[in-house]
Amino acid sequence: MRNSGQESALLCGVRAARYELIATIDDDLQNPPEEIDRLAAKLEEGFDVVYGTPEKEQHGLWRDAASVMTKFVMRHLLGVKHAQDVTAFKVFRTNLRDAFAHYRNPYVSLDLLLTWGTERFGSLTVRHDRRAEGASQFTLRKLVRHAITMITGFSVVPLRLASMIGFAFSLLGLAVLVYVVGEFFVRGNPVPGFPFLAAIIAIFSGAQMLALGIIGEYLARVHMHSLGREPYAVRRDTRLAGAFDEAKPASKAHEPELHETART
Repeated sequence: MRNSGQESALLCGVRAARYELIATIDDDLQNPPEEIDRLAAKLEEGFDVVYGTPEKEQHGLWRDAASVMTKFVMRHLLGVKHAQDVTAFKVFRTNLRDAFAHYRNPYVSLDLLLTWGTERFGSLTVRHDRRAEGASQFTLRKLVRHAITMITGFSVVPLRLASMIGFAFSLLGLAVLVYVVGEFFVRGNPVPGFPFLAAIIAIFSGAQMLALGIIGEYLARVHMHSLGREPYAVRRDTRLAGAFDEAKPASKAHEPELHETART
């Protein structure tokens, strides 16, 4: 019905698939479609998902930098061990979608959803050509936003980080308080140095704003989830349309019976 983004479109396709294997590939043809057979054959070695890892990526500087950042996040913050192999070109078993059949959230990452269903991931080196026409629609801003979505949508690490920062600065504040009180009793006068106190206050304020910002990201996602918004909306299902066409009566003489069946 509308452009909900690549990941939501992929999720829609995965849920509509009818065969045992699913392949996802970008339409820029930088990955040759004939490589799909090789990935499917690799599945027979005991894998549930096989990624086509390019020999050398043919993207721009910013796209490559964002890709490295995304894979770093997946590996070190989300615990995805195969993060370095993750690409848009992959083949996986359709039954993996059962693990996220009830996922209802506008924030989607298919690669992370696949980790809900299996730990058997493999990879195969494939050719990666230069883009023949057009330019990628993935800007640095979109890729950074996708990384943030993965972190806050599928991990609680940022919340724990905010707690650790708050705890560390609480200890620092306690140490400063002990120092100020000690100076007052020993020397009998308050500690001089307004710049020092101003700096401490500024640091504490920054830590609080950081923690509030992280919490706000999670609250925003909880709010969006509470709205019940689907990640995509389907205008027309061609499979159902075809089935309806086959079920149409051959003549008008059958219409009353068809209508009676429908009411029943």
